[in-house]
Parts: sequence; C-alpha cells; structure tokens
Amino acid sequence: MDVPFYKCQNQIKRIVEIRDGINLSKPPTPSPTAVASSPTMAPSRRSSNFMAIYGYDVLLGSIAAFYVFMVPFTKVEESFNIQAMHDILYHRHHIENYDHLEFPGVVPRTFIGALLVSILASPMVIAINLLHLPKIYSLIAVRLALGFFILATLRFLRVQIRNKFGLQVEAFFMILVAIQFHMLFYCTRPLPNILALGLVNISYGYWFKGSFYATLRCLIFATIVFRCDMLLLLCPLGLELLLTKSISLWEAIKCCAGAALFSIGLTIIVDSIMWQKLMWPEFEVFWFNSVLNRSSEWGTHPFYWYFTSALPRSLLVAYPLFMLGVILDRRIVFYVLPVLSFVILYSKLPHKELRFIISSVPIFNLSAAVAASRIYNNRKKSFWNLLYVGLLGSLVISLGCTAITFMASYENYPSGYALKSLHRVGHTENTTSESWVHIDTFSAMNGISRFCENDNQWRYSKEEGIPLEELWQRNFTYLLNEHSNIKGFKCLFRVDGFTRIRLRVGFPPISMVKEPKVYIHGNVENTYIIQRSWPGCS
Repeated sequence: MDVPFYKCQNQIKRIVEIRDGINLSKPPTPSPTAVASSPTMAPSRRSSNFMAIYGYDVLLGSIAAFYVFMVPFTKVEESFNIQAMHDILYHRHHIENYDHLEFPGVVPRTFIGALLVSILASPMVIAINLLHLPKIYSLIAVRLALGFFILATLRFLRVQIRNKFGLQVEAFFMILVAIQFHMLFYCTRPLPNILALGLVNISYGYWFKGSFYATLRCLIFATIVFRCDMLLLLCPLGLELLLTKSISLWEAIKCCAGAALFSIGLTIIVDSIMWQKLMWPEFEVFWFNSVLNRSSEWGTHPFYWYFTSALPRSLLVAYPLFMLGVILDRRIVFYVLPVLSFVILYSKLPHKELRFIISSVPIFNLSAAVAASRIYNNRKKSFWNLLYVGLLGSLVISLGCTAITFMASYENYPSGYALKSLHRVGHTENTTSESWVHIDTFSAMNGISRFCENDNQWRYSKEEGIPLEELWQRNFTYLLNEHSNIKGFKCLFRVDGFTRIRLRVGFPPISMVKEPKVYIHGNVENTYIIQRSWPGCS
C-alpha cells in the first residue's frame, strides 16, 4: 500500500529531530556561544567552569601559599638548594661566587632541581629586583614556584585517581591532603625529598593510568638525580609489576637501562660544571648513607618509629583509614603493598626523619579516601552511621592538630626572625659605614639563608671555628649567636623559639613553650649602638 507523501515528510522530519536532539515544535534554545556571549551569563559561567576544573588546586595552592607567607624562612636541611637558587638567580654564570664552593656541606647535591625552580621563579625575581624590594621576597618567589611544580604533579595524580576510583574518592583525597599539615607545608621547601616527590607523584599517576614503563622511568630519574633512597620504592614496585605480568622483563631492562643512562649523563654533565669537578652527587650520597652508614651520626630511631610516630603525625585521621581501605577495596592492595614495603625497608636504616618517607603519603591518602568514601555511601546504615560520625569527628580533630603543628612550626625559625628584626632596628641612617654581622652555626641552621641578607650597608660572615673569646678581635658590628654572654659585646635583644607543647587546665588546653634561642649582640666599642635603647636579654 502506498504511503501518502505528507506522512513521509513527517517521518523524515521526526527522524532528523531525533538525530539532532532537537524539537522543532518548540522555540529554539540559545546556542552555547550565544549564552557565553551574554554579558550577564558569561562571568558566572566562566567562574563556575574554572572552579569545577581547578577548585581543588586553588584550595591546596592557597593553603601552601599561606604557609609560605607566614613562615618564609628555611632550615639547614634546605640550605644547599636554597643557596643554589639564590646564586643562580643573583650570581648567574659567576660560579666562583657560589656559596657551595665555600660551604659544600657533608655530601654534595645536584643542581638540577635548583636550576628548574630558578627558571620558574625568574620572572618574579626580575620584577622584584626592578622594584628594589628586599631579597626575602625572592625567597618567597622561589618557594611559590617550587610549590606550583609539586602541586601540578599532585593534580596529575588526582586526575588519574578520579579516572580510576571516581569523583567521590577524589574529593575525599583532596580533603585529607588539605587538612594534613606536612604535605602542603613541605611542598614549598627545597628539600631533595620534595624534588623527588614531584617525580614520584607523576610516577604514581602513570601507575594508575597503566603506563607502567613511564612509571619506572620517573622513579629511576628521581633515584639517580634527586634521592638515591627512592631505589627502595622502585624495587618493590618493579617487582610487583613483573610478578603480575604488567610488564615484560626484557622490555623493563631496556626501559630502565635507557632511563638510567640518560639520568646519569644529565646529572654528571650539569653537576660537574657546577661543582667544578667530575661529580655524580647521588652516588656519593648513597655511598655515605648506605655503604658507610654515616647518616646515623645525626641521630637514630628504633625500627618501628615510622609507624608509631612519623606516619601518625603526617597522616592523622588517614592513618587508621588507610588500613581500613585495604580491607574494603581489593584494588588498593596492588598500590599499597609496594609503598608499604618501601617504608618497611627504609625502617632498617637507623637515621630516620619524616621527610624521608613523605613519598608514601599520597598512596596512603588514596587508601584512606577509598575507606572514607565507602563510609559515606553507607552512612544511613546503623553500624556505618557510627563510623561516619567518627569520621567527621576525626576530620575536625585532625584539623586542630594541623593548626597546633603550624603554630609550633611558626616559632621554629628564630634566626630568621632575629635577622629580620636586626635589619629593622639596627640600620643606621646617619652613617655610611658598613655593619658587619657574624652568624654562628646554630643561627645559620635555623632560619637564615642568602635570601635573608640585605645589600644596603650590611655585610655578613658565616666563618666557622672562631672561639667566643676571640670574636671581639674581629671587628664585627653585630653577632647572631646562641650564647647570651660574649666578651666585648653587649646583648641587645633575644628571640625565643619553640621548645615543646604543654597541656594545661583551661582554654586553650594546649600552650606553646618557648625558650631563648638566638641572642643579638652589639660591639661595645660602637658607642652609637650601645647608647641606643634596646629591649635587652633578661
């Protein structure tokens, strides 16, 4: 039977509507381009899209930047990289003026990380120099640049977590990172461990993505260039990939050999130029720490210290949650096992610090996020509801612990605050003479770097080995010293530093115990200094 032509037209019209997802019987809706071009809709739409894509990064970046601005100073563990960044930015190709040639440290370190961060920070530093701002702002700039790099690698890891475990696990992962202190506080600190952490984050991301050979390449580069102890993570992870047949032995050998040759060649070329002699820094670090076992001279802890002190302090509520996550989701075992092996292997070394195992924190946080997500999804069930209430309480307690740790860290850089105060009150505007400041070893280790120095009428000495009774013979104007009484000098003021936390009855139930740490002395022969009013040291 023949079908009328108008019915064919209606059927064709309906098919086109279905195909194009439109309804011709309704008025046409504005196109996305038209909506975006609307003056009232565009800003809100763009801002919402921006926050949807980068909201987590803005949150973590804001917290990390807050830590930088509140505590800009650095410690001795960061001294090599921070001095190297200063010299690269200010001395440039004049390597003979670099700090490491005068103070090489116990073991050499690579310049590759300092070079990369200095390149990132150079536009900000150029602007700071053009505005004639103090060099302390350049210190903030390089730390922000380092934090940007580390958080960018964490973003790459977060995206892979979202792709593999879902949006909810990603959200809990970000919440845990945000309320923990050490990850965001350390991510701007130029430690070799943190530079290695950036590559480890990328390797974790490739691991989740299924790019296992890229995972191995990143870990090999981190091991050879930044931290030789990453070998303790590379070996268990590589062994697991082989046992699960995720990679083939022959392809792994070719991949690892190529990455190792490239990394060794790069670090030898760069560091031999910077150190003015043939140099592979991390090999010397490996020999010093592992073969000679000299790291134990800086203190030792028992085998279980990482599990009873370091991990609980760094993970907080995520510590019990990560163990629960292993039980609740079998997929997590594949990722937790090599990282847990890394911590166990590291525990055999007697000298222990939290920063040594900070590369394990992202994976433990992931396991904790999986557990938190499961608790949240089942919160309407009676037993799970109790866990959910406990989870919320634990998150609040963790946030309080982070606030306490931050307050303690704020008071833990007395030398930096001492030199800053001396620049403010010790400057003499009515004279053109230079003020010579001697910085003793304790002060140099607890907050002072080249970035803290002022160029205008100030000169500095970090000469070591001068007996206290001979300092007055060296014609120093000021001393920053850990001793309160020095011959030929008057104590002008002191700076207290954090000692311990004390529990007390009342509110707040916790108080910071501070003690005098750094004393600022003035030369008694300088009448202008002695006649001025100073706070004193009593």
